[in-house]
Amino acid sequence: MPTVATEGTTVDLNELRARPELLPTYLFHQRIRETPVGGGSICQARRLTLEDGASLFAKTYGDGDDSRAPKNFFATEAAGLRWLGEATAAGGVPVPEVIVALPDLLALSWVEPGEPSPAAAERFGRELAATHRAGAEAFGAPWPGFIGSLPQDNTLTPVEQGWAEWFVSRRLEPYLDLAARRQALSPKDVATVRSLLDRVPDLAPPPEPPARLHGDLWPGNVLWADDGRAWLVDPAAHGGHRETDLAQLALFGGAPYLDRILAAYHEAWPLPDGWRERVPLHQLHLLLVHVALFGASYRGSVMAAVAALS
Repeated sequence: MPTVATEGTTVDLNELRARPELLPTYLFHQRIRETPVGGGSICQARRLTLEDGASLFAKTYGDGDDSRAPKNFFATEAAGLRWLGEATAAGGVPVPEVIVALPDLLALSWVEPGEPSPAAAERFGRELAATHRAGAEAFGAPWPGFIGSLPQDNTLTPVEQGWAEWFVSRRLEPYLDLAARRQALSPKDVATVRSLLDRVPDLAPPPEPPARLHGDLWPGNVLWADDGRAWLVDPAAHGGHRETDLAQLALFGGAPYLDRILAAYHEAWPLPDGWRERVPLHQLHLLLVHVALFGASYRGSVMAAVAALS
């Protein structure tokens, strides 16, 4: 590890914004206090306290010093956060600022956790509508994709191809195929899901321009902060259909005050008729990802979504 090239300087936010590549060196030389915090199932996370008292949220891939992130893993998250952050100035949901994005380390501005409330939920619904309205140039994104630890095909796809075809080929089939290869779904289950995929064009929502999506918006990726707002974290950001983000909020127990979120969203930007019946279709993406990653324990959720659409 090289010697710190800025002896005598204060390690603060401005220093790291100007020279983000020095963060590992400062950590090695113990110029920054580290406190472990929860980082989910993929990353090891720490709160970094700088010499000026400011804090950062930092994470590395895996649970050990020898774990290396897949190529572009943190660059993808940083690109998604910055892209979502462009919508914040227009009334969109806030996201943490990217301070340092290195191949094996990501450091973001610290957001002090708080508690969900009805008022925060309603504000979140309105702000999520503004984020979605910021739009995207096409389906997909101009950066490599990840969903959890799995690659996700973000190849930009023209709107003319249609959302249904894109959703099936880029968001459903790859994870159905992976679940089949890992034997997390039986051959009969796989055949049942494939028959549903053939019907997606008939089940799809009315055409809309691509929305600016978080892309992995299960409730655990909404950070309720002490400023009375909900923040977006851990995105798999891309252009898609806005119903997908809203459907994901209902997964795995559902976001707090979900009815208020949805009502405020619908007031700000009304949803197309039939959106409630399409919720299982949009949820199928994350459910297939989970069964591919974690195995047959998610098989029941996948098949229940398929049955709801039959």
